[in-house]
Amino acid sequence: MKFASLQVLLLLCLGLLSGCDKFEYHPYDAHISGSQGLTARNIEQIQSQCAGKDTLRVAQISDTQRWYDETQALVDAINARGDVDFVIHCGDQSDFGLTKEFEWQRDIMAGFKMPWVCIIGNHDCLGTGEDVYHAMYGSDDFAFNASFLHVVCLNTVAFEYDHSANVPDFTFIRSDRDSLLATDSLVLTNTIVAMHAAPGNEQFDNNISDFFNYSLRKYRGLLFCLCGHDHHTTTLYPYGDDLPFYMVASANRKTYILYTITRNSYEREVVQL
Repeated sequence: MKFASLQVLLLLCLGLLSGCDKFEYHPYDAHISGSQGLTARNIEQIQSQCAGKDTLRVAQISDTQRWYDETQALVDAINARGDVDFVIHCGDQSDFGLTKEFEWQRDIMAGFKMPWVCIIGNHDCLGTGEDVYHAMYGSDDFAFNASFLHVVCLNTVAFEYDHSANVPDFTFIRSDRDSLLATDSLVLTNTIVAMHAAPGNEQFDNNISDFFNYSLRKYRGLLFCLCGHDHHTTTLYPYGDDLPFYMVASANRKTYILYTITRNSYEREVVQL
């Protein structure tokens, strides 16, 4: 009798499976469709296209999470300028760390006519989001040269790791700085540092804030820092001095910041669509 019941159950399960066209993936399965390894690919384009330039124009966006139409509007507006060399996204592409959120945002930003890089944000670490980010983009921490400008991009969302991981990664920062020692100071003159959460924020490990400041100051020609997270545009001075942290608003506010950088100075323009 029990064997007959088991046969009936198996037949019912087979019937249900045969009625499905395909299996549905779990939203956190980290099974990625489309382009991966994007950071290295875009950095290669940035370095190639910016080589020899004396003026660079960099656009900053952030926190595009769930605002897909607005992100598309930002892409269209930045493209329409025709003068932007590359774009830095300061984190939180996703809202819940879902694989599809990353894919949707990636596919929108693939419409940029110029190369772009994305930093990891706190929402990007939810669920299996960090795994998706690593596969789709690459390392949490990376740096590159655009002509005379050194650009450092850091993971600063220590709260998402319960402050138990090396976030920010001072080993990376020290290694990156050391790699610049062999570079001609007349060729590579300035540095900017981008991150999601700035010092003083609840996501940042403020126990190491002073050492973070010390570490950044050792970079050659440090001009300013870029950040996001708080969903509005403002200028922060977490160390109470002359190092500004420029925060850009979330995508729903349809705002980006444009930096025009030369070897001797820079200009900053907040653009509201």
